[in-house]
Amino acid sequence: MSEELQDKVVIVSARGLGAAAARRMARDGAKIVVTDLLAEPGARTASEVGGLFVRHDVTDRDGWAAVTAAALEEYGRIDGLVNNAGVSSNALLENETLEHFERVVKINLTGVFLGMKAVLGPMKAVGGGSIVNISSAAGLTALPLTSAYGASKWGVRGLTKIAATELGGHRIRVNSVHPGMTYTPMTSEHATEGEGGFPLAALGRVGLPEEIGEAVSFLISDAARYVTGAELAVDGGWTAGEVVMMAQAAAG
Repeated sequence: MSEELQDKVVIVSARGLGAAAARRMARDGAKIVVTDLLAEPGARTASEVGGLFVRHDVTDRDGWAAVTAAALEEYGRIDGLVNNAGVSSNALLENETLEHFERVVKINLTGVFLGMKAVLGPMKAVGGGSIVNISSAAGLTALPLTSAYGASKWGVRGLTKIAATELGGHRIRVNSVHPGMTYTPMTSEHATEGEGGFPLAALGRVGLPEEIGEAVSFLISDAARYVTGAELAVDGGWTAGEVVMMAQAAAG
């Protein structure tokens, strides 16, 4: 158990990378407030980590107020927030609809904005905190077929840096994590576990949710107390490899 997370109260969404982060942070001593639009996976993750479950929609400002109120009533403080709720997209720009584009941005970017706004008061009240926003490798480089998803994740990256510069004086750290292809329910149709399963990554495989969770737990903890405004690629070298491949193609 890490002393850097002992008794810190952290809000995180229930599924995919969020569940892995919640389990890791709980093992490191944090008290977890689990949120999700779906009650069953949310309650299950909360039970696994011995935490509190609050059902809510990340695009609902009043829902965020209810989450923070429940966290404060149960634990008396809020120290961390992991903004990880998200949806993907898979369409060419010319085929992307306005309705779908706006839905993806509302969940992936506006939800992050609302989440950060909701926790600022409680974090200031306890002298600081840590926010981790889950972006993507698609927020570091241009990936085809991701006009909605990629735009939202680039937005998360930029919003994170702006928040970090504004909130540092309140001892609130804000960082973004950029997973590459990671084996979750959202990517299971496109990802294969094991070595050789993802040759675009320098390490030759997709990531595991637990590996993203470890990075999140580090950034939330006091072990990262001098880290803010950073963008941490946890992608097996995928984005680095794309640069290498483009350079090789240009040279050839």
